[in-house]
Formats: sequence, C-alpha cells, structure tokens
Amino acid sequence: MNPLRTVGGRLALALLLVVAGALAIVYVVVVPSYERSLVNSRLADLDHTLHSVMEIPRAPGSSLNQAWVEDDAAPLANARVVVFHYLPNLLEPVADSNGGSSRDVQNDPVAVRALTHRGTVRGQVERGEESYAEAAAAAGPEGPVVLLSSSLHNDLQSVGIVQRRVIVAGALAAVFAIVLGYGLATLFARRIRRLEAAAERIAGGRFDEPVVDDAPDELGQLARAFERMRLQLASLDRARRDFIANASHELRTPLFSVGGFLELLASEELDEETRAEFVNEIREQVSRLQKLATDLLDLSRLDAGRVAVARESFDLSAVGELLTTEFGPRAAATDHRLELELRNNTPALADEERVLQVGRLLVDNALVHTPPGTRISLVVDSDNSAARLSVSDDGPGIPADAQAHVFDRFFRLDGTVAAGSGLGLAIARELVGLMNGRIELGSRAGATTFTLVLPVDAFGSAPEAGMRGLDGAPASRRIAQV
Repeated sequence: MNPLRTVGGRLALALLLVVAGALAIVYVVVVPSYERSLVNSRLADLDHTLHSVMEIPRAPGSSLNQAWVEDDAAPLANARVVVFHYLPNLLEPVADSNGGSSRDVQNDPVAVRALTHRGTVRGQVERGEESYAEAAAAAGPEGPVVLLSSSLHNDLQSVGIVQRRVIVAGALAAVFAIVLGYGLATLFARRIRRLEAAAERIAGGRFDEPVVDDAPDELGQLARAFERMRLQLASLDRARRDFIANASHELRTPLFSVGGFLELLASEELDEETRAEFVNEIREQVSRLQKLATDLLDLSRLDAGRVAVARESFDLSAVGELLTTEFGPRAAATDHRLELELRNNTPALADEERVLQVGRLLVDNALVHTPPGTRISLVVDSDNSAARLSVSDDGPGIPADAQAHVFDRFFRLDGTVAAGSGLGLAIARELVGLMNGRIELGSRAGATTFTLVLPVDAFGSAPEAGMRGLDGAPASRRIAQV
C-alpha cells in the first residue's frame, strides 16, 4: 500500500511540512536580518571613523596626499583610505593606503554620492566577487573626497556559517519529524484501525465485544459513541428476536386452536349445540388474530415512522363521554361500575381519533384485568400546562417490579387474562409520544391509575357541544355513573 494513502503516512507528511515551513520562516527571518545587522554595524563604525579621520590636524595649506593617507589616516581608520580629486566627469584617486593601482575604486559610487550630497555617505558596494562597506565625505565643494572601504568577507563568512548551520539543523529536524511523526501517526492509526474493526463487527451483527478507548480526545469520544451505538443495536437486535419469537408464538396459538376446532367440526357426530360452541370459539380466535395483526401493523408503522398524527384543538371531555357511552353496556354486563368525572375543561391539542384509540385501550384493560363488582372511573381534568384523561380502577394493582415493564412489547403480567397481545400499551405510549404527550402510571394494592397527559390549546376554545353534559348541565363539574 502506498504510505501516503495511510493515515500514518499523511500525518507524518503533514508534520514534515509543518516543520519545514517553520524552519523556512526561521531561515528567512534570521539569516537576512543577521547579515543586515553585521553590515549596518560595519557601516556605522566606518562612519564614526571617517569623522575622526576628517578631523586629523594638518598644516595650513597642506593637501590630502599619499603621505597624509599613509602616516595619519590609515593607522587611525583600520581600513583602506582613498583620496579622490574631482576632474570633469571623473573622480580620480590620487592617494591610496593600499598602494599600487587604484583603478578598482575609480568613480566609486559612494564617493560620487558624497561629492554630490556634500556630506558623509555610506553604503555597500560590490567589486569583483567581494562586498565592501564604505563611507565617504567631501572636504570641500570641489573635493577632495576621502573614502574608507572595508571588506565584508569575514562578516559574510560568519553569515554563511550561520546559514549552513540553520540548513543542517533543518535537515536533522526534518528527519526527526519524519521518524517521530510516522511513529506517533502509526500509533494513532492503530486506534483508528481498532475502531474500523469494531465498526465491521457491528455491521456484521456481532455485538458481543465492547468498543473500548479511554482516551479523552476526539477518537476516544468517537469510540464511546460507537459503544453507545453497539449497546443500542444489541438491544434492538434482542428486541427484534424477541419480537419475532413472541409474534410467532402469539400467531401460532390461535392458529392451532382454529385448526383444531375445524378438524372437530368435520366430525359428523357433533350435535348442533357443540358445533355452535366450536364456531363461537373459532370466531373468538379469529378476532384475536385480527387484533394481533392490527397491533403488529400499527407497531410496524410506528417503527417505520409512517404514522401521521394531527394536532387539532378538541374537547377532551367529549372523549370521556364517548368512552363512557361505548363501554357502558360492557361494564354493566361484567358487573363493573363505570363512572365519569369532568373537571376543568381546557381544550387539548392532539389527534382526537388517536386519543380515543388510547382511551379505549385503557378502559378495555381496566375491564379485563379487574374482578366484577369493582369501580372504574374516568376523570378529565386540565390546567394551563396540560390536559389529562385518567382511567382508575379498584383492582389488585400492578406489582412494583412489573410497573417498569408494562409498556414493553409483548409484556403480560403472570396470572393475568391472556386475551391481549401485550402490544396495546406499547402502541399507546408510541402514539402519545408522537402527540408530544405521555402516559403516567400510578399503582398500588387496590388501585391503579393510567393518566394520559396531553398539551393544551391555550388560545383555543372547546366546542360548545362538549362543554355540556348529556342532560344539558355544565360539564365542568359533573359525575356520570353507569
């Protein structure tokens, strides 16, 4: 594999580029500034020395000749001293502390500028392959001009040493950055590969091995997010298996029952009374299958997010009255006392049909799971924060250890009537959650209350029909009993 295609290689390359960029900045800043500092220091020294040379006492009328340069100026200057006379369009050197030919400094630019500016001038010039620091001053309007020139060879040699050392240090730092960066990046990439392997395991449906990375950095946070995802997917996988097993069991039981009754009905020895009893049992099992199929369809739609709920203002007391009317005959048949109490009447903001569906489930559960002769009461209440529909019964209650599971799918209490699928409360909670509400459970020995809590329409008003009872009395404080 190409190293530059790995995370380790790319991180090492990035570190190398950072180090190289930092060293380039250091080189650009340090070396030129160091060179300028040395050159400016030498020019300042020459300028100061030139003033001292120009102030050397000499006899009246004496000229700045070779003798003056060699005897007086050169020993003080510690630099090459050249004296120029001005000729038309030419500065001719007439005295030079170096002796010999002075053609290399003829028409020297610093000396020319000194004559033009009539003051002290300094600068750096190139002659041949060497650089010189120079300072010049004119003794009068027409000259002569005195020039001090000093080679910058030693200074530039020092700059070259610094330059080479910076380059060598940069090369060593680059090598160190590559080695160290690749090593650290490899360790870093190893953690990424562990996360990749964990993701592959989770994608393959293996949720048994935890994802562990305790580092506080971003990869550690990512690993903890993977671990939370693993736990959630493991829980969903268990729920899926349990769902399939429970659904298969719930479907198989009534199907086997229907099959058995059909075989018995095929017998010619059955009397009409027994045959009618078997047909009634088949109807009950088919009804159970229909309810289970409906519940499974609702649950699948909820899981797929394909259930739409309305958000409309409606009178919750009208729902309570309808539930009382629907279940009144059944309650009388099972010797239950069904009561309705309407209190405050703030309109609820939810889906009325779905609220009625949940209310039917709660009342049906109360009728099924409480003995005859007990009381079941519906209470509609509201305030500025919520509208509530409570269904209470005087049954045996729900054990404390089971209260946390009553909303789980396919959960049924031990010893209870097995007429339902164990999906009703799970569906109810999902529906109420879609309506921004909740279902609260309160249970103890001899009393159980399920409370449907819904948001209120603070700016709406309840329909006039729902504001009054069936007898025309105000519904804000009324008790109906069946």
